Amino acid sequence: MPCTWITSDLQLRLILTLFFVAECLSAGMEGTKTSNNSMQQLDNGNYSSVSTTSSMERKQSTVTLYAEVKTSLSVLVDTKAVLTCPPVLWPSVLVVTWEIVLRDKPPCFGAYRRDTNQTTRGNCTDKRITWASRPDENPALQVDPVAITHDGNYTCQIVTSDGNFHHEYHLQVLVPPEVTLIQTEKGTAVCKAAAGKPAAQIFWTPEGDCVTEQEPYWGDGTVTVQSTCHWGSRHVLNVSCSVSHLAGNKSLFIQLSQGAEIPAHLKNLYITAPIFIILIVVGSIWLLKISGCRKCKLKKTEHTPVVQEDEMEPYASYTEKNNPLYDITNRVKTSQVLQSEVDASPEVTLL
Repeated sequence: MPCTWITSDLQLRLILTLFFVAECLSAGMEGTKTSNNSMQQLDNGNYSSVSTTSSMERKQSTVTLYAEVKTSLSVLVDTKAVLTCPPVLWPSVLVVTWEIVLRDKPPCFGAYRRDTNQTTRGNCTDKRITWASRPDENPALQVDPVAITHDGNYTCQIVTSDGNFHHEYHLQVLVPPEVTLIQTEKGTAVCKAAAGKPAAQIFWTPEGDCVTEQEPYWGDGTVTVQSTCHWGSRHVLNVSCSVSHLAGNKSLFIQLSQGAEIPAHLKNLYITAPIFIILIVVGSIWLLKISGCRKCKLKKTEHTPVVQEDEMEPYASYTEKNNPLYDITNRVKTSQVLQSEVDASPEVTLL
């Protein structure tokens, strides 16, 4: 790959050298003719000879004219860029060349030869870089659309019969950052300008205790800048974040929920208070249950009936039935009762 662009570079320089030699030869022939005319005019008068010699010197100085201009150009990404060549008289143009040197790429060459009306390209593969129009009408170069990879140097060189003219552009592609502003749980504000090119600058209103950091460069050359700011014990409710960038400035506003960061002991209190309340409620319910059970047991004990004679009768009857002593007693009692009834019955009849 490097051999290809080196070869094309040498070929292009060889073509330019041939043009320069041809121009010098033509200039030499013109000088010789002028010298002969001056010698002839010398015979007619010294004044005419001096005038012709000074004209030749001016012609030689015009041939060796060299002009170079350098320009820094910033272009927004995804737009169209047009790069123009030095303004010269078109009839005097011999060759127009563009040399393009991009980042991490070999040089690219494009040339136009006016006498043959031909264009050539060397090692140029990006189809977004083309002639702006017909090179025989306007040798300007266009990049459409502009991408981040188009950062680099673009040089237009025009070889004319009056001299050489250079115009070099240093093209910088601008990428506007994506700006966000949020508030964290700690009460601080975070302003971020993500994926911008070049790096953005961040300013706060009102000013506070701020820390600004840059994340490492991405592979495409963009940079992310993040600024974290807090205002300590100051009662700040509204803050603004201003981002300054070559692609345009932007400001965001936010209303802080609290002017200062919540102290750590208050945070712990907010967490432990609900837990403590729940424990108290559960403990109270448990104590009530225990006391209620005890009262129930006491009441049951108090209402337990005492064993009375009536309740003992079944046992007594059982004992009497199975004890011979009770049987004798019952018989005596029964006989006595019967005797008393017998004694009482006649009296009732007599009455």
